[in-house]
Amino acid sequence: MPKRLTPDEYAAGVLSGNRVLLSRAITLVESTLPSDQVLAHAVMEQVLPHVGKSVRVGITGVPGVGKSTFIEAFGNYLLEQHGKKLAVLAIDPTSQRTGGSILGDKTRMETLSIHQNAYIRPSPAGKTLGGVARSTRESILLCEAAGFDVIFVETVGVGQSETAVHEMVDFFLLLMLAGAGDELQGIKKGIMEMADAIAITKADGPNLTPATSAQAEYQSALHLFPLGASKWSPKVTVCSAYEKSGLGDIWDSVTEYVQLTQQNGYFHQRRQEQNLHWLRHSIRQQLEERFYQHPAVQAQWETVAGQVTQGQKSPFAAAAELFGLLS
Repeated sequence: MPKRLTPDEYAAGVLSGNRVLLSRAITLVESTLPSDQVLAHAVMEQVLPHVGKSVRVGITGVPGVGKSTFIEAFGNYLLEQHGKKLAVLAIDPTSQRTGGSILGDKTRMETLSIHQNAYIRPSPAGKTLGGVARSTRESILLCEAAGFDVIFVETVGVGQSETAVHEMVDFFLLLMLAGAGDELQGIKKGIMEMADAIAITKADGPNLTPATSAQAEYQSALHLFPLGASKWSPKVTVCSAYEKSGLGDIWDSVTEYVQLTQQNGYFHQRRQEQNLHWLRHSIRQQLEERFYQHPAVQAQWETVAGQVTQGQKSPFAAAAELFGLLS
């Protein structure tokens, strides 16, 4: 077992770009042990002056869209054509049940995972989305401090994870398929308004024509949404990870968005709002943890929970009773 490092040693390792210490620092922020959390907070305080210089891109998509294949192709494009340093993180609230699909994704990103300027980090098998999201948020900052200038945050599970990712990235990319049935595209209804760009994947061979048609349809649909505070009009592109086509168009959209929002002040304002969001999130999470850890609550929990289960007491009255034990 490696010796326990000091906050200074962790911070120095991260800031020098040491991959081993970066990974250990991320493991530290993922830990729920109180002693690890104290150490993690001390490390984060030291690296905080060195963060914020990356472009954070959230990537989500419908089942079967080929997210891993796209991320590898797009990542390699940025590394080879633009000389970027790329970190890929994931939010996977489903991994407690599935065993962690991102681990399989990591093995499929074979060329990206061995590139000297790329870093791929599987998400923890968290019991709650909130815990996984919090550790991913801090992992972004650690990767920025380590010198990565582009951060991909991938959603592995679907549902609430999209909202969590949207609250920690600058640009939100939605991957879609052409010609998929409504049951497969169901994810789009709740998140199209969050998307800063949509990319129709697998636009090659016989799929090229349907993909181009889908591009026009989605672009028309996006025009129905009012212009947001960013003053950015979301773009729809087509791409093929197999043919390595359309990747430049997607990156052009990202850079145009960043340039526009930095000029009009939205970029900085958005990051400030996200910082406040995670402050409130952390307060809620810590309050909940302390509530359940309170001895009086633990002593009465089984009794009160049983009464609610049997319909003898309403959940609202039960909650008020348990909160009353704290005073």
